[in-house]
Amino acid sequence: MVEWTDFERQTIADIFGKIDYETVGAAALSRTLIVYPWTQRYFGNFGNLYNAAAIKTNPLIAKHGTTIVHGLDRAWKNLDNIKEAYTELSVLHSEKIHVDPDNFRLFCDCLTITLAAQMGADFNADIQAVVQKFLVVVVAALGRQYH
Repeated sequence: MVEWTDFERQTIADIFGKIDYETVGAAALSRTLIVYPWTQRYFGNFGNLYNAAAIKTNPLIAKHGTTIVHGLDRAWKNLDNIKEAYTELSVLHSEKIHVDPDNFRLFCDCLTITLAAQMGADFNADIQAVVQKFLVVVVAALGRQYH
């Protein structure tokens, strides 16, 4: 079980209370698909993904990115039981969609970069540490079914 300090709990709540889900989600997923092109194989039915411009302007990518970031609400609202909160999603991604679990980590790395770009100077080392701790726990919960 992960222990969360009051500072960590408040920081996570503050970040997810302030972010623009549509902007952050679209940017993070677009970055993931551009920087790690092999992750595109799960989005074959999303239309044109032939170059960075096409990915950045693809409305299906933007919508799914928003869905992913909204999915993090489940974690920050259940900090003391993230693994349980993600059981259903873990099963879905491992047994039905067959997503490579490393893609969760890649997306979270891109999400961290996107949050840093959006927050600017407010995204200091302490905030980054909290964000990365939170996302590592989410990735572990999503990948739980794979083990």
